[in-house]
Amino acid sequence: MEGLMKTLLRNIKQFMLDNPKAFIGIVIVLSVCLLCLMAPLLTEYAASARVGRPHQAPGGDHLLGTTRMGRDVWAQVLYGGRISLMVGFVAGTFVILMAMIVGIASGYFGGLVDNVLSLLTNLVMVIPSLPLMLVLAAFLDQVSPLVIAIIIGATSWPWGARVLRSQTLAIRNRDFVHAAEVMGESKKRMLFAEIMPNMMSILASSFIGTVIYAIMTQATLEFIGLGDPLSVTWGGMLYNADQTSAMRIGAWWEIVAPSVALASVAIGLALINFSIDEISNPKLKAQRIMAKFRREQNKAAKQQAAAPLTNAEQAS
Repeated sequence: MEGLMKTLLRNIKQFMLDNPKAFIGIVIVLSVCLLCLMAPLLTEYAASARVGRPHQAPGGDHLLGTTRMGRDVWAQVLYGGRISLMVGFVAGTFVILMAMIVGIASGYFGGLVDNVLSLLTNLVMVIPSLPLMLVLAAFLDQVSPLVIAIIIGATSWPWGARVLRSQTLAIRNRDFVHAAEVMGESKKRMLFAEIMPNMMSILASSFIGTVIYAIMTQATLEFIGLGDPLSVTWGGMLYNADQTSAMRIGAWWEIVAPSVALASVAIGLALINFSIDEISNPKLKAQRIMAKFRREQNKAAKQQAAAPLTNAEQAS
């Protein structure tokens, strides 16, 4: 057990040295997600319950103070994060699935399938998601977080599909694909075992970018008052703080708390996205390899410099 822990710690240390941006981003995102999932254990208050005086400053009873309605800000950040993160991950999953199905099928099968799917992609691409949500919000009087996630996912997949189609067109003509076809591999296995694994970096980058876009778009819509007033989210917290003039009367915690939560998730996901780009981009990958080589050279030089001193101490 002790050897396993040492190996795990050594692998984590090596990953941190090789991918510092990814390591920091993963730590930030996982920390926020765990805090939101463990909300019932971290606070005794409900997000919508009046549990204190209006605009009570941060203290022992209320870690991040209270709102104008006497609701606990810490509880709202934790429970509101669940909905905001749900919107991002639902939209990201929808985009990845649609982009994979349309993009890879269009690039691999070609012909009539490619023409039909390309036409569908171009039609959806011209639909602006934000104006569409503004129109729906005005028509429905409010837009629930789930509707926001569905609209973002339904209007954001064409960009990823175009990229995956181009990548599939390039991969389908490689030797290993032709070899698999000669061996009689099925179309299903060709798509999922030969072509898709070569696109994991593109898929991951598209997913993370959509999650960031969805979370920020939802927060923007709710901040301007077009979200569901009954849902506790980070954007809704900012809207309520703006309506009650929290910053003007000195209740800075009501604005800072959801803003820091949004910024933390966005920064963490962006760092992971940058790291994926460094891994998949040949030029950036070469720079990372050279940086690792220089670190190993410096480490070896330090060990050689310390060796004569050790020998001299042993001789004395």
